[in-house]
Amino acid sequence: MGLLIIIIAIVALYVWWKKTHYNDSPWVKNRIKGRSDDQKAVIRYFCNDSACLSKKPISDSEYEDIVRAFLNSNDFKKKALNKIGLDEDQVKEIEPVHFEGYLFDEDALAKAGEDGLWRSSKYQVSWLFFSDSQVYVYQYTFFLDEDGRKERTEEYFYKDITNFSTVSDTEEVAQYDPKQDKTVLVNVNSNRFAITVPGDRFYCSMEQNDYTEASVQGMKAKLREKKS
Repeated sequence: MGLLIIIIAIVALYVWWKKTHYNDSPWVKNRIKGRSDDQKAVIRYFCNDSACLSKKPISDSEYEDIVRAFLNSNDFKKKALNKIGLDEDQVKEIEPVHFEGYLFDEDALAKAGEDGLWRSSKYQVSWLFFSDSQVYVYQYTFFLDEDGRKERTEEYFYKDITNFSTVSDTEEVAQYDPKQDKTVLVNVNSNRFAITVPGDRFYCSMEQNDYTEASVQGMKAKLREKKS
C-alpha cells in the first residue's frame, strides 16, 4: 500500500509539473531567448500544441488581446500625419481611410485558430489621406514575436493612379511543424487593398467588412471624378 501511495504521488507530481510548464521544443527555446513575456506568449501561441499535457499556450482571443493592446497604445492617425508632415485640414478632399489586418509573408509565423481563422505574427496598419491633387499613404507594420517595426510613406498624384482595388490572393507564410521542429511554408488566403500605378502596386493588409468596402467605393468615385 505504501509503495502504491508513493507511485500515485510521483505520478501526480509529474502531471502537476507538466501542466505548469511549457512543452517547448529546441526550436521554440531558441526563438524565445531574450524576448519579452508577451513575445514569448506569442511564439508559444503559434508553435506549442494546446492539446498536450503541458501548460497550454494562450488562446486565440488572448492573442488578439495582445494585438489590440498594442494598437490601442498607439495613435496611428497622428503618427501618419506627423510622418507625412501635413495638417489634417490640408487633406480633407474626402475622409481619411484606414486599413488594418494580419500580414502574411515568409517572415511571419501563421496559424489557423480554433475558429478556423488564420492569424499571423505580423500586423499592418495603413492610413490614406486625400488632398486636392494627391493621395498620401502611411503604413506601419509590426511584429508581435519580436521588436521589428517598419514605417513607410508614399505619395501619389491622382493623374498617375490607374486604380484602387481589393485583391484576394494566396500568400506563402511560415507555419511551425512540431514533427520537423522547424517552420515550413504553407499557402494562406489573404485580402489586401491595392493602389495601382504604371509598373507598380502598393498593398495594404486589410480585413474585409462594410467599412472597407464603402471606403474603397468612395475612393474609386473620387478617382473617377479627378480623372473626368
